[in-house]
Amino acid sequence: MDTQHPSAPACAQPLNPRGITHINTKHTARFTVVGNHLTQHRRLPLTAIGLACHIQSLPSGARVDIKTLAARFTEGETRIAAALRELETHGYFARTRERLPNGRIVTHTISYNHPSATQTPHRTANATPPPAPPVTPPPALSQPAEPEAGTEPQPGPAAEPKQAPEPPSAILKPPLPEPRTPDLDRHRTATTLLATLHHHDPRLLLSERDVHSLAPSVAAWLERGARPEAVRHALTSNLPSNPRRPVSLIAYRLTELLPPEAPPAPPAPSDDTHAPPPPPPFHNCEGCERAIRTPTPGSYCRDCRDAGLDTYMAA
Repeated sequence: MDTQHPSAPACAQPLNPRGITHINTKHTARFTVVGNHLTQHRRLPLTAIGLACHIQSLPSGARVDIKTLAARFTEGETRIAAALRELETHGYFARTRERLPNGRIVTHTISYNHPSATQTPHRTANATPPPAPPVTPPPALSQPAEPEAGTEPQPGPAAEPKQAPEPPSAILKPPLPEPRTPDLDRHRTATTLLATLHHHDPRLLLSERDVHSLAPSVAAWLERGARPEAVRHALTSNLPSNPRRPVSLIAYRLTELLPPEAPPAPPAPSDDTHAPPPPPPFHNCEGCERAIRTPTPGSYCRDCRDAGLDTYMAA
């Protein structure tokens, strides 16, 4: 009876913790505060979230156009352009166009680190924007990081929370290109080109209304010397995997990829400067009466000179 035979199983061991374990180090320099509303956004793709974090870390005045970003990262221009459009849709990015006094059009870019709920990415020029609500940092970001066990917190420089820039008075869509002179044949070619884009890619099936609205822009390309095959290639090559709105994609490419105007043709040369000299007049050969071109009468043709007739007559 002194030996124990327990029949109950041993207590279950605690399970190993699952999920991510954070090891945080407090940053005192070269850091950017990014809200969880961006990093944990439910509808933004991962490329757009990473691109937004990169743009918010850049200093003011840095270039964030598509070609600059494509040279910085391994993603191509198509994926970067799609990510920028996603950020514009959700209010984290805005592009405005302004015409300078010299006629040149420049693009201004604005990055919002905390877009308001009333902000719309595309507003008309005459619309009055509602007043922006005061921006408050998220509670999780405003709390200081807890010091590690056994260490005393080190006083760091007080960093003021970044304030969202005041939204512009109007965010304009880039205007679609228009031809300088109307041409019925050119407009018909543009309409046929747009209506048959789905022959090359079924995803580019446009409605009749979309075809009529985009035909002047294609006519502007044709007016600048672009051939229909070149325009079709520019609109159908390197498409995203799932274009949600083909008409917006076609309008964007027609605006951003517009070729430059062809240089004027050189002036025609003057007739007096480059005109060839007139040929000699016709005269009769003195030996055989054959008509030959010679500057003066009394000459002999080649056959008479070979036969020596010119020497005989001179003697």
